[in-house]
Amino acid sequence: MAVVLVIEDDASVREGMELALRRQGHTVHTAATGEDGVTQLRERAPELVVLDLMLPGIDGFETCRRIRALGQVPIIMLTARSDDFDVVAGLEAGADDYVVKPIEPRVLDARIRAVLRRTAAEPGAAGPEQHGDLVIDRAGMLVRKHGEQVSLTPTELKLLLEISRTPGQVYSRSQLLTSVWGHDYLGDSRLVDACVQRLRAKIEDVPARPDHVQTVRGFGYRFGRS
Repeated sequence: MAVVLVIEDDASVREGMELALRRQGHTVHTAATGEDGVTQLRERAPELVVLDLMLPGIDGFETCRRIRALGQVPIIMLTARSDDFDVVAGLEAGADDYVVKPIEPRVLDARIRAVLRRTAAEPGAAGPEQHGDLVIDRAGMLVRKHGEQVSLTPTELKLLLEISRTPGQVYSRSQLLTSVWGHDYLGDSRLVDACVQRLRAKIEDVPARPDHVQTVRGFGYRFGRS
């Protein structure tokens, strides 16, 4: 069970989500605006944020960026099915996953649980792995670059742990969707691409010429051999 902050301006949607999530055992706090949501984030320290993109005042994109500036709490954004641009922009702003409106409570709960599972340490993890300038500590769920800890969201960390498990092996987007996000709808490949982009910005010296997370055109991604 988790402490969840729901930021949604539509009162009926917000109350429906709150009721559904409480029934699933979560502790739920709500906010009707991005400004209030950021304030509650500081006060409530939720384990996960459910964020609508269409908000009055500061919109969901700016709210997402402000939340990201404060820490690495997972963010699931709410969007309309037709808003493909909004999905990509929301992911690039720092969201970890998305749910399409109208919201199915069981789908939202499943996505929440999947995101939170990404924070769990890997069972039987060995000691830290050295990959050039990068050190990956699976047991401690830590990543260091040039000796400094890298701040990754749970999804970014899970993606790195997954793709670095077998350096040189190519992982398709559909494989990563299943192993990292827990669902395999092919249209969600933008989740993978946006997360790779954010991960590269944090662990690569030159993100445009990555040494670690490399693109294999027409197939997917691989972790560069150490």
